[in-house]
Amino acid sequence: MKSSVLMNFSVDKENNQIKVEREFAAPLTKVWAAWTESQLLDQWWAPKPWQAKTKHLDFKEGGYWLYAMVGPEGEEHWARADYKAITSLQNYAAQDAFCDAEGAVNPDFPRSNWYNQFSESGEMTLVTITITYDNFSDLETVIQMGFKEGFTMGLENLDDLLASGQV
Repeated sequence: MKSSVLMNFSVDKENNQIKVEREFAAPLTKVWAAWTESQLLDQWWAPKPWQAKTKHLDFKEGGYWLYAMVGPEGEEHWARADYKAITSLQNYAAQDAFCDAEGAVNPDFPRSNWYNQFSESGEMTLVTITITYDNFSDLETVIQMGFKEGFTMGLENLDDLLASGQV
């Protein structure tokens, strides 16, 4: 099914944005759960052979998700997403940052503002993700770090998780 689902990835350099449109062969409630529940996020968020490991998730406005990307040698890269606005089963906004294991933001890396929209059409769910950076340099840094490749792999992991019936 992966080959038949919509996947658009574009970079808008003028507005310092990445836009991803990704379709999933699953109902909205399952896709929403996969994006908002730690036990599900941990199963797909990281590109293989990496794994995501949630330390804290409080999915509510003012809450945050603190997680590590854990590599095959046990190395950990920590990040946090601070939830700014949530409309259940429709959209949410969060500010993402690299941090330490306690959630203290690392100012040496770019922060990003995510806006995720969810819409259902028949048996498919479309997730439209707009990620905005403060400046072009931050956008460029994230692209050079392999964001497109890594995020695409994670989204493919989500396809597999949804197809497995574990959601």
